[in-house]
Amino acid sequence: MLCIAVTIGFAGLINSMPGPSRQGLAGAALIVSLLFVALRGNIAWRRSRDANGAKWILWAYIVFSAIYAFLQAGALLVIDFGNPESTPSGLNLLGLSIFGLWCTILWAKPVAGSNISELTDVFDFDGSVPVPARTGHTAASAPAAPRAAAPTARPAPQPFGRPRPAGFGKRGL
Repeated sequence: MLCIAVTIGFAGLINSMPGPSRQGLAGAALIVSLLFVALRGNIAWRRSRDANGAKWILWAYIVFSAIYAFLQAGALLVIDFGNPESTPSGLNLLGLSIFGLWCTILWAKPVAGSNISELTDVFDFDGSVPVPARTGHTAASAPAAPRAAAPTARPAPQPFGRPRPAGFGKRGL
C-alpha cells in the first residue's frame, strides 16, 4: 500500500492502463518484496538451523518467496481493474505452498537433548511475587527474599562433538 501511495496513488492505479505506466509501481513493489523475502529468509534460516530442519524445505521457502515477489510485481503490470478475467489466479496456489513451508519450518521440534530449564534460564522466574495490599488488613507480612540470594543452576559445559541444546536465536530462546 505504501508503494502505491508513493508512486502513482490509488486513483492513479485504478485509472491507469496495464503496461508502461505502472513500471515505477512494479519496481518499487519488487524492491520492497525482495527486502521482506530477505528478512523472512533470515528468520526461517535461523529457525531451521535451531531445529536441524531439512535444507530443501528452507531453500524451497526462500526460492518460492522470491519467485512470488517477482510474479506479484509482474501482476501489477498486467492486471486490468475493469476486467475481472485479467486477474492471475496462480499466485494463490504459490502463496499457499509458501505458507505450508513456513508452517513446516515454524513447527519443527528443537534438536533432541534440549530441555525447558536450559531454554528458559535467561529469565528470572525465582523470587517471590509481591502481595497486593488489602484495605482493612494491618498484619505485617515478612519481607520477600532478594532475588540475588536465590541459587541458579547452570548447565554443565558440553564436550566437543555433542550438539548444543537448541532453541530460537543465540541464547536458545
